[in-house]
Amino acid sequence: MASSPKSSIKIHDHCVVTPSPSDQTHLSLPLTFFDLFWLKFHPVERIFYYYTLPLPLSNPSFFFDKVVPKLKTSLSQTLQHFLPLAGNIVWPSDSNIPIIQFNPGDGVSMVLAQCDADENANFNQILEHNSAREAIESRNLTPHLESSDSFADVISLQITLFPNSGFSIGISTHHAVLDGKSSTLFIKAWASICKSDENSPSLVPKLKPFLDREVIKDPNGLENLFINNWVEIASQFDPSGNSNRRSLKIMPNPSELIMDQSFRATFELTRGDLENLKKRVLSMWDMVEGAEPNEAIDSSKPTTLSTFVITCAYVSVCIGKAIQEAEKDKQKFGFGFTVDCRARWEPPIPENYFGNCVCSHIVDTEPEDFTKEDGLVIVAKKIYSKIKKLEEGPLDGVETLMFRFMTMAIEGIKGIGVAGSTRFGVYGIDFGWGKPSKVEIVSVDRGLTIGMTERKDGKGGVEVGLVLNKHVMALFSTFFHAGLCFE
Repeated sequence: MASSPKSSIKIHDHCVVTPSPSDQTHLSLPLTFFDLFWLKFHPVERIFYYYTLPLPLSNPSFFFDKVVPKLKTSLSQTLQHFLPLAGNIVWPSDSNIPIIQFNPGDGVSMVLAQCDADENANFNQILEHNSAREAIESRNLTPHLESSDSFADVISLQITLFPNSGFSIGISTHHAVLDGKSSTLFIKAWASICKSDENSPSLVPKLKPFLDREVIKDPNGLENLFINNWVEIASQFDPSGNSNRRSLKIMPNPSELIMDQSFRATFELTRGDLENLKKRVLSMWDMVEGAEPNEAIDSSKPTTLSTFVITCAYVSVCIGKAIQEAEKDKQKFGFGFTVDCRARWEPPIPENYFGNCVCSHIVDTEPEDFTKEDGLVIVAKKIYSKIKKLEEGPLDGVETLMFRFMTMAIEGIKGIGVAGSTRFGVYGIDFGWGKPSKVEIVSVDRGLTIGMTERKDGKGGVEVGLVLNKHVMALFSTFFHAGLCFE
């Protein structure tokens, strides 16, 4: 768990939960090129807040004696379907690539913690939207994911009680083993089993993971390319050339924000907000330059825009303008996103495929697009154009992707990314004590990243989570809300 001088979290217990039954056999799975792209990427971290836990369940003695055992037992039962999560990433000497390896006795680290009673008031602040708070507070509710030269954990959990109020479930996952859809599949399966009253609960087919790696072919040698890319990146941190080529240690993120100067907040876009933004962009579509002339087929005016396109364009432009206003000089930005390749593959890969099946892409924007007067329209057009181009193939340009990211950093271009999805349905995840009051993508604080989920009310809007410098956050809030009042 991340430490903080202001931390009021007390560790109640630290245990390892193993899959049931206890006679599980050895399992090994190779990492695919989709996985290897994320090999040393920072963990993806989320927190699910449950504020609907009534007394006596939220009383500390009752919670740790009754609620926690149910969570642990159901986790053990769930892991029998998700054995890779209980294992580790290792790199055998006779293998060209790392693998996921599970051995009997392996399990998932779980921290059990309790928040000081005096801090319960902060729980209400956490659940508020548009209310910024210190970013490090969420770190205290997020478990550490272990990695070293020889191995890396796949997943770790932390359950934190807010006495007489509710609890949170923090989850850290290794991006080289599972993407957002797979991570959410696991959490939904765990919740389904926990909520069940059966002694030996089963999973409905859509919650059962598809583990067959044979559906993903690598005719272009991307596995070796991505491994070599990581070796090259590691050499930038260790110019002596003594870095371990086979090290599995997660690399530091040079763009990671300074925690004691950063604030976290969630902003909402209602369905009405989204429709108004779409109309505004489309009304100016033919008046503002967007995609390059040779991409005219992609930039022709559509009848509508997706929620993803308009949200990413609007939020990234507000971020760009806020940072430029704070820095008082010209700023350069780029934007990238990941696309789910399951339905785009030939033949299509099952929706419940468990592993990575996403590919990153960089939008072909100019560094100054985000801060121009018509930045919203320009950026929206270029994101739309990029997505249209993916119809030609989801892996287009992937060979040079890491090089492009490195070049952007060298040229001082701040990369804006996006994590999460409005399609994951995270607000429907009920462990038996009600749906979450809030879901937070904590790891957006590891870079300039937009966290995206559906709105809790289920009416078609979007929740956007951000971590920014305190002054930048205030400016962002001003730009964000002012833009929604534009007529």
